[in-house]
Amino acid sequence: MKFFLTLMFIFSFSVIQAQEIEPTYEVDGDRVKATYYFNDGSVHKQGFFKNKKLTGMWTEFDKKGNKVATGFYKDGNKSGTWFQWNNNKLRQINYKNNVVTSVNSWKEETSLATY
Repeated sequence: MKFFLTLMFIFSFSVIQAQEIEPTYEVDGDRVKATYYFNDGSVHKQGFFKNKKLTGMWTEFDKKGNKVATGFYKDGNKSGTWFQWNNNKLRQINYKNNVVTSVNSWKEETSLATY
């Protein structure tokens, strides 16, 4: 019985693994555009590599296609301003050489100042 259950577990795991969608890569000048997918085929992350390092704008989406994060990489490190959306909250995270330098957060009910 244990042998049968072990065999079923291995078979189930291999079927689940086989359903993963492979990322796509396309050359764009001196960079490579990478797109990663959820198992349902929707886009999970999209961005660029240059010399095998993350570079430029990267964007992450949830399974419904909503943007949940966006920001820049420079030579493989997070750099500049990143934005993350979570529920009714927007977070601005500033990076320098992959180190957080500041964080600001806003909730949906936050009022903006007007002139």
